[in-house]
Amino acid sequence: MLSRLINFFRACWNPSSDRYVHSGSDSGGGGARQDGLLWYKDTGQHVIGDFSMAVVQANNLLEDQSQIESGPLSFLDSGPYGTFIGVYDGHGGPETSRYINDNLFQNLKRFATEEQGMSIDVIKKAYQATEEGFFSVVTKQWLMKPQIAAVGSCCLVGVICGGTLYVANLGDSRAVLGRTIRATGDVLAVQLSSEHNVSIESVRQEMHSLHPDDSQIVVLKHNVWRVKGLIQVSRSIGDVYLKKAEYNREPLYAKFRLREPFRRPILSSDPSISMHELQPHDQFLIFASDGLWEHLSNQEAVDIVQNHPRNGIARRLVKVALQEAAKKREMRYSDLKKIDRGVRRHFHDDITVVVVFLDSNLVSRASSARGPTVSLRGGGISLPSKTLTPFSAPVDVSSTPTT
Repeated sequence: MLSRLINFFRACWNPSSDRYVHSGSDSGGGGARQDGLLWYKDTGQHVIGDFSMAVVQANNLLEDQSQIESGPLSFLDSGPYGTFIGVYDGHGGPETSRYINDNLFQNLKRFATEEQGMSIDVIKKAYQATEEGFFSVVTKQWLMKPQIAAVGSCCLVGVICGGTLYVANLGDSRAVLGRTIRATGDVLAVQLSSEHNVSIESVRQEMHSLHPDDSQIVVLKHNVWRVKGLIQVSRSIGDVYLKKAEYNREPLYAKFRLREPFRRPILSSDPSISMHELQPHDQFLIFASDGLWEHLSNQEAVDIVQNHPRNGIARRLVKVALQEAAKKREMRYSDLKKIDRGVRRHFHDDITVVVVFLDSNLVSRASSARGPTVSLRGGGISLPSKTLTPFSAPVDVSSTPTT
């Protein structure tokens, strides 16, 4: 029965493969490849070690965007130098995550230039400038494309500079550190990012404390907790319809419009940011969208990285997650791989994974060492801008944007 259903879906949704284009760009990073809906770079070098990167598409249009930038973190010849990792999990469409991919790192370099160094304040300013920039896009496109007000993105960033790791996050992507326990030699998973998803009780409590006059700020809908019954994350870039009341009206689709006006933003764009002084026993970092963490625990992911070769490790993590997704639906992994984008979203989300290895001999001098310069975007597959979507009505997994 399942195989018949898969064949039916494939017959209804079978765009010609030559209409796809690879949207990743790689300056000095070479070797990125594509296999169907999977884009990957098995190995590369950044300022303080190796990295591996993989993206698998599930949505009709890829909503995950990501990048790794290594080398100058400002526009000054004097530095600082280091590595920037970004994972941007969009919802409601790809526009916000693509905008972040185009602008956030440039904003960070601009503020690092002004302050002549890296800091929490630099990262906060970069996030805020990116949020304000996307607001400007929504303002310009509102009358022609009102639905852009309901598009947003999670935003996970790691910056390694001068022996310090900064982790900033909005939404429910996650950064996990693999740290060796000296006494046993085991590698322990340490979660570095704070998540903002109302499925977490503490996040629901935070929303209630921020909106004490709104008993419906978080509601349980179809067994899923959602802010105003619409969205799972409490912080994001974009989602202007829940931040500025003037965009929560016609011509925005009725399903996104709230019945009661609001006087203060419902969602926040203020990232959680933490600093970590890297130690010799810190082995590697895993940055991934929640598409991975839906199927793997922190420790499971760390164990996979620790127990397998570095080359292709991000692709391996994606494969294990897809195998788990197939198992949950009582189907074979080989059959899951045959399902086309759009329909694939019924089985798993877009998944982005970036694994960054830390060479302790290079960490301490990384802020002044130029090292290899890398600028790589993990784009998976997307359609050319002038190409029509190959299906008249995109598959909508739920009636509202979520992550």
